[in-house]
Order: sequence, then C-alpha cells, then structure tokens
Amino acid sequence: MRRLFWQCLTVAMVLFVAVSCSEEQDFDQFDDLSVTPTLASSIFYLESDEDFINQGSTLVPFYSQTFNFDAFNEQFVAERLLEGTITYEIENTTSKQLNVTIEFLDELGNVLDVETFDIDPAPAAQQTIEVDYGPGGKSLDILTNTSTLRVTGTNLGDSTSVSTLPEPVVVVRSAAEFIFRLE
Repeated sequence: MRRLFWQCLTVAMVLFVAVSCSEEQDFDQFDDLSVTPTLASSIFYLESDEDFINQGSTLVPFYSQTFNFDAFNEQFVAERLLEGTITYEIENTTSKQLNVTIEFLDELGNVLDVETFDIDPAPAAQQTIEVDYGPGGKSLDILTNTSTLRVTGTNLGDSTSVSTLPEPVVVVRSAAEFIFRLE
C-alpha cells in the first residue's frame, strides 16, 4: 500500500511539474531583435620631438603621412553605420606653435573633409576634441567614403627656440567609436 502511494505521488508530481512549468515557445522573437554594437579603434598616432621639428623649415611641414583607412570598404558595413565619433587628443610640450591638419580622402584622392588644429606652445593644456558624425554631426558619407587619411604637421614658429621642459614633444592621438545596426 505504501508503495502504491509513493508511485501515485511521484506520477502526480511529474505531471504537475510538466504542466506548470511549460509554456509555448515563440521563436519569432529573433525577427524583432535589433543589436547596435559600438566598436572602438585607434586611428593614428603622431609624435615628434622638438629637435626634429627644428631641423625643418617653417615653410615646409615637419610631418606628412598618409594612412590607409578602409574601415568601411565593405558595403555591408557602410550601410549599417548609424553614427560615429572621432576623438583627437593633442599635447604639446615644445616651444613651437604648430598646426596639424587631417584630410579625409576618397579612393580617387579627393578631399572629403578637413580637420585643422592650431596648437599653442607649452605650457598649454592637453586638448581633447570630439567630432561627431551622423545625427547632429557631420555627414556619415565622409566616413563611409574615406579611403585614406593624410596627416600634416607644420611649424608655425621659429626653428631655433628650445623648450625648457625635459624631452619636449608634440603628440596627436586619434581614436574612434562607431555604432552599427545589426538586424
């Protein structure tokens, strides 16, 4: 009798658990899923000491470099870009007033956009500049059509003065954050 009681109780509990904890699954939820990841990346880094800046002329750039920027060369990626921010950090411990220009170029070398930074000599505070692309900012087409970046640094001061700070350098860093829509 006891055995029959335990068997009935076990069957009742199994049925109770099976019925009470199950619900019809809706696998159509995936169609409503919208994911917007943020991707962060460094773009370029420029560092030049004052001795190198002094070796050049004030009429000729002390730095000129072209960087490949094919972040959006796949149409699949470019079409899903929602917005982006490029952050520039500028630090100058030299005695020079400098100008740094960043040109965004398409595949044919046409200039799509230009960022120009006038940098005061030391003692100057570190600058952080954010440039937004997308809603409320510059056109996303600038980013999606950019193939290369041309960075140019020009000495606007003289070529003889020397900073009193130890190891004077100018540093320009850039990083970007991009938000995409994945469906």
